[in-house]
This record gives sequence, C-alpha cells and structure tokens, in this order.
Amino acid sequence: MEINKPVNVTEALDGAPLTRFTLLVLALSVIIIFADGFDINNIAYVGPALIAAWGISDPSALGPVFGASLFGILFGAPILGYLGDRYGRKKAIVASGLIFSIFTWAAVFTHSLGELLVIRVICGIGIGGLLPNVIALNAEFAPRRLRATLVILMFSGIGLGSALPGPVAAWLVPQHGWQVMFTIGGILGLLATAICALGLPESIKYHVVRGHSGKPIAALLQRVRPDLTISPDATFVLSDEKAYSGFLPHHLFDDGRAPLTLLLWVMFVSALMGYFFLISWTPTLLAAAHIPIAKAALFTSVFQVGGLIGGWAICRPMDRMGMMPVALLFAVAIPVVAAIGYAATTSELLLGVVLFIAGFCVLGGQYAINAVSGMIYPTAFRSHGSGAAFAVGRVGSISGPVIGGALIAMHLPVQTLYLCAAIPFVICAPACVTFARFYDRRFHSGAADRSAAAPTAAAG
Repeated sequence: MEINKPVNVTEALDGAPLTRFTLLVLALSVIIIFADGFDINNIAYVGPALIAAWGISDPSALGPVFGASLFGILFGAPILGYLGDRYGRKKAIVASGLIFSIFTWAAVFTHSLGELLVIRVICGIGIGGLLPNVIALNAEFAPRRLRATLVILMFSGIGLGSALPGPVAAWLVPQHGWQVMFTIGGILGLLATAICALGLPESIKYHVVRGHSGKPIAALLQRVRPDLTISPDATFVLSDEKAYSGFLPHHLFDDGRAPLTLLLWVMFVSALMGYFFLISWTPTLLAAAHIPIAKAALFTSVFQVGGLIGGWAICRPMDRMGMMPVALLFAVAIPVVAAIGYAATTSELLLGVVLFIAGFCVLGGQYAINAVSGMIYPTAFRSHGSGAAFAVGRVGSISGPVIGGALIAMHLPVQTLYLCAAIPFVICAPACVTFARFYDRRFHSGAADRSAAAPTAAAG
C-alpha cells in the first residue's frame, strides 16, 4: 500500500516483519562483535604463557594488564558513543573496529608488561566504542516485539568470540607462542571491519533525527518494509520521541529516567566486576588448582559457551516479561559462582557443569542488561546513553581483575577466591529486581522506545 506524508517511522519499524535486510544488519553486527569478543578476552588465555616467556615471578602482576583494555573502554564507550549519535552509527562502528584491530595486532611487538598495558588501553578505546553503537543500530532496526531478542542475539557474537580463544590458545600457543593470539585477533578485526564498512547500513531513525534528506530514509525504510510504497514527497517523523537540539548529561535522568539510569549503572558495575574477575583469572586459578593449562583454557571456554546459551535462552522471556527473568539469572549466579572453587578441587566433570551454569547465568544476564541499555533512551542520544552505562560499568570491569590479583597475592585458597567472586552478584540481583519494576511501569511489558513528547521529523 502507498503511504502518503507524513510517515511515522517508529510505527513502521515497530510493526515490521523480520526481513532479510534486518537479518543482514544482525549478521554483519555479529561478525564484528565476534572479533570484538575475541580481542577482549584473548589476554586472559595468554597469561600463563606470558608468565613463562617473560619470567614473571608474581602472577598478580598481570592484574593491571588484564584490566587495561577495560580502562580504555571507560573512555571509548562515551566518546565514540557520542560520535555515533553525532555522525552516525556506521561511521563510529568502523572507526572503533579499526582502533581495536590495529592495536590488538600491535601487542605482538611488545616486550614488557608496561608496553602491553599501554597497547591494551588503546585497544580498549575501540572495543568500548563499538558496543554502544552496534546495540543502538540493532535496537533501531528491530521490530518492537523482537527488540530484546535481536539485540541479545547480536551481542551473543561476543560469547562466540570469547569462547574461541580457549581452544585456539590450547592448540597454537604451545607451538607458536603467545603472539599468535594477538595476530589472529588483529586479522579477524580488520576483516570484520572491512565487511561492515561495505555492507552495514546507517540507522533510519538516526537519519530522521539528524534531519537528513528523505530519499535515503525512504530507500532504507522500504528495505525493512517492502510492503509499503512511500510517495516521493513524504515527510518522515518519529512521533513518540522528544526532539533534542544536543546532548547534555542530565538528559539521561530527565523524563522519569533517573531511577532506570542509576539502577542500570549499578547492574553494569556489579555484573561486570564479577564477570571480569571470573574470565580474567579462571585460567590461572584452575592452573593453580593443578589442572593442566590446556584444560584450564578449555574449561574457561565452557563458561563462555554457557553464557552464549544463556543469552539465547533469555531473549524471548525478556521480550515477553521484561527484566524479571534477568533478575532470576543473577540470583542463581550467586551460589553457582561460589561453588566453582569447590568443584575445581573435587571433580573435572563437576567443574565443567558448574562453569557452564555459571556462564549461563552471569553472561546471560549481562547480555540482557547490554540490550536494555540501548532500549531505554531515545534515538537522539541512544548510543551515548548506552555508552555511559558501559563507561560506568568499567569501574566494575577494571576493579574485578585488579581485586582478583590483590586477593591472589594474599594466597587465599581457590575456594575462598570464588566465594569472593560471587559477592558482586549479591548486589546485582536486587538491583535488577528493582529495575524490573521501574522498567515494566514505564514501558508496559517491554515497549522500550516511548518518550511522550513532540515528534522529530525530517522532510523528504
């Protein structure tokens, strides 16, 4: 049917079918997120090899290096999130991919922990800038009924990428040294960035908010809604979003968003603290529990695979029931994470089961809050809002590995260390329950783009 002016872009996208074009956006995003996941976590798998190659006597000295890329994310997420809102999601995604790919590869040429730390900080700027922009792009293309599902499926590319370094390290590092991990990571990132530069579209909602010409908007919209015929002189509006002339930090707290923003930040800090404690130190702690290095790397990948499946499992419950199923995941994570140390000294089979369930809960919940960070803010500052959550979350992700290193330096038993790793989820679970109540009250079972105000428009 033909649509005359004005065209309500929000309604058109919310009611869109799941088309090949939407799936193309999802697939391209998964490809670059996959490379991002590999580059975030490969440092953990080269830890034991670095200790041997560089003669490091105190394993806790790796703590700052493990946290270095996370420190870079602290700056990359808000800066490149702002650039994504200002200049476009696609440009920010490509810029982020180039940064993290080039500097992942550059780690091959380091010869000390100090040099590696600097390189990993710069790499983290690109990693941090990618995340809020791909979340915003996918949230803005997804139909309302599938928004959480598609964003979480996109983000599960990190789980796939994070699970790969374990087997790769076990297979290649003994023969080729720790440098092979950073070489592979750099090449993967550059290939993924090139593919996205060629095939990824710009957000339709971004075009409307920025007042761009109606022709590219009409062309993109018809790829999402091939059932519509849009007249050449159509005007495009976002009738459910307030117009913003620019971004100011207080916008994150305006219009009733204050409790959502603050609780989201608490969840990010606590969940990322627990996750990065686990992912950074588990290979080393399992090796200390007399599990061979190759097996320790594979067991850590079991955690990532559990998280991948947990992310897939939470998609539809989140779309249908909001955030309360996510709170349940974080609640279950508390006893399961605490049991990892016991399982490591009891049975390899039990250890594998416990790590899988821990990954299912911890990463499944993390994927969900990643997704919701791109669903509670309007288009004008969606990337910046999501980027702010990732930036604040760096407090947890940086401190997790560093605190883990400090606890290891105290020569605590492995069982005690994993009891400590469960503490962040004691904070995260009730914060998620409270967030779920505010979220359901505001968005009515997950309709996450409502912001009653004047329409935003772009003329054709």
